[in-house]
Amino acid sequence: MNAEPHLADATNDRPERRDWWYWRLFMTGFSFFLFGLGALVVGTVLLPIVKLIPAERDVKRRRARVVMSAALRLFIGVMHRGRALTYEFHGQERLGQPGQMIVANHPTLIDVVFLLAFVPGAGCVVKQGLWRNPLTRWAVTLVEFIPNDQTASMIEGATAALSERQTLIFFPEGTRTRPNQPMVFHRGAANISLRAAASVTPVYIRCQPTTLTKAEPWYRIPARRPHFSLIVGEDLDLSPYRNAPLPLASRSLNEAMHRHFQQELARPRAGRA
Repeated sequence: MNAEPHLADATNDRPERRDWWYWRLFMTGFSFFLFGLGALVVGTVLLPIVKLIPAERDVKRRRARVVMSAALRLFIGVMHRGRALTYEFHGQERLGQPGQMIVANHPTLIDVVFLLAFVPGAGCVVKQGLWRNPLTRWAVTLVEFIPNDQTASMIEGATAALSERQTLIFFPEGTRTRPNQPMVFHRGAANISLRAAASVTPVYIRCQPTTLTKAEPWYRIPARRPHFSLIVGEDLDLSPYRNAPLPLASRSLNEAMHRHFQQELARPRAGRA
C-alpha cells in the first residue's frame, strides 16, 4: 500500500503559517521582555516619583494608575504596530465611571492589559502571584490593586474601592478560560456588585485565533495574526436582586451574569473592523 497520500493528508491538516509568522514570534518574545522591563521601570522609578508629589491619597492613586495605563497603552501599541496582533475596542468611552464595576471574560493572558490600558484610573482585582513576582510587585502595590485571594479581605477591599467611587475591573472566572472548556464564574463579582457598585458593565472579549491561553506557552503563536475584539455591553440590571438576602441574591446574579456572557459570546461576530 502506498503511504504517500496519508503523508500528504497529515501535511494538509497543519495550518499554514502566515502573516509574517517568524517576525510575529520574535515580536511576541520581544514584547514579553519589554513588559518585564517596563514593569520594573514603572514600579521602581516612575510610580515612586508620582507618589512623592504632594497630594491627597486618592489623587496620588489616580496619578499612579494613569501612568501605568499609559505604559500599558504603549505596550499594546508596540504589539499592534509590530504586527504581533490586531484589535478593536468598541464602547470604551462608557468605561471609567465612578463606582462602576467592569466585569469581563478572560480568554487570554493580556485581557487585563487591554482593559487597564484603555480605562485610565481604574483599579483591578488581579492574581495574588503578582505580589510575589519581583518585576510586578512594586507596581501593583503602588497603584493599590486588590489580590484575588478568594478571602473576605478581597471582598472587603473591592467593596471599599467601589464605595470610594473608584472604577473596578473584575474577572468573575478568577483565571483564564481553558480552551474548549465552559466558563466558570465565581460569586465574588456578584457579591461585591450588590454591596457597592453604582453600575455593572460587561465587556465581552474574543480572540481569534486563540493565543496566550491557559494551556499554551507564549511562544506557541497561531498560524495567523490573532485579532482581539473587546465589546462593551449594556449595564446589567441589579434591581431584581436588591431585595433578597445577599447570599441568595449574589448566587442568582452570578448565574444570570454567567448565562448573559454565554449568550453574548455565542453570537456570531462580523469580520474584523
